Amino acid sequence: MSYKNFPMVSRVIFGRGCFNQLNEILSPKRLNEKAPFIFLVDDVFRGKSSLTSRIPLSYDDIIMYVSAKEEPKTSQVDELVEHIILTTSERSSGIIGIGGGTILDLAKAVSIMLTNEGNTSDYQGWDLVKNAAIYHVGIPTISGTGAEVSRTTVLTGPKLKLGINSDFTPFDQVILDPELTKDVPKAQWFYTGMDCYIHCIESLNGTYLNAFSQSYGEQALDLCKEIFVDNKLSKKDAQDKLMMASWHGGMSIAYSQVGIAHAMSYGLSFLLGTKHGIGNCIVFDQLEEFYPEGVKLFKQMKKEHNIELPKGLCANLSDNEFDVMINVALSLEPLWENAIGKDWKKRITHGKLKALYQKM
Repeated sequence: MSYKNFPMVSRVIFGRGCFNQLNEILSPKRLNEKAPFIFLVDDVFRGKSSLTSRIPLSYDDIIMYVSAKEEPKTSQVDELVEHIILTTSERSSGIIGIGGGTILDLAKAVSIMLTNEGNTSDYQGWDLVKNAAIYHVGIPTISGTGAEVSRTTVLTGPKLKLGINSDFTPFDQVILDPELTKDVPKAQWFYTGMDCYIHCIESLNGTYLNAFSQSYGEQALDLCKEIFVDNKLSKKDAQDKLMMASWHGGMSIAYSQVGIAHAMSYGLSFLLGTKHGIGNCIVFDQLEEFYPEGVKLFKQMKKEHNIELPKGLCANLSDNEFDVMINVALSLEPLWENAIGKDWKKRITHGKLKALYQKM
């Protein structure tokens, strides 16, 4: 048997205020004075000097504010890459993503596409990237997605919602500063935290489960319970622990996979533009048949934190629109195999998925 030799993030720094060490981390990586660092920053921070004034700009470095209101698209990556190439005289020293999962995924994808020809959509899939990405750094400002540690970028393309899964995708450096998450709105905190929780449930209940995934998944799940169920932590401790839960949750799927909630939420996102965290919650809420204990606890956490999920998303969809969502979900075969096993196609039919979507 041949085992996959996965790369991991080679450098990580954790601690409250460690964002202030960004300059000392980046300086040795600068190629020359004309090779800028490009900072992709969530535009919620535009005009907020508490963060942007601490970004160590030198020489020709550029801040590019990017909206995270929609899920990241392959066309968006192509536009960012074109803009960088047209506005810089030399190859960039590196890409630094500062934001949530959307910004981190864009940073990973842009760093890959600056060294690989063609369109971003050409690389949606597994192990299609040929050339190493340029140096790239991830700095999450919300915790839960696991984008800071994973070897994929989740992107919506012209035909599919599918990541660039490759050995060149993981960040070279990650900066985990829980202070950066202090202003996250409550609903967003919950939805993104539940992305982490659902990673754990799908990994720990999957057919791909192994001791590597299990050790990370159980640690992340315990942290999620401490934060969202026991609810006795100080705000600072909760921020610290959710950042570590996100890391461990991302690691738990490095050597396994996610499952049904992610596959179906990709369908929602592709057709309706539903954001990843809330989409996972909307789907997971309907999956008692597959994850009975996990969904039961999810409903308890939802009640405890006074979270009302949107309803009726699929109420007025045409048969063709249902077909689009279902085809996107079914295209993610490794997720279904992990969730149900190699004979998953006998159990998961077009009609079954339609009935589930109709409840959302």
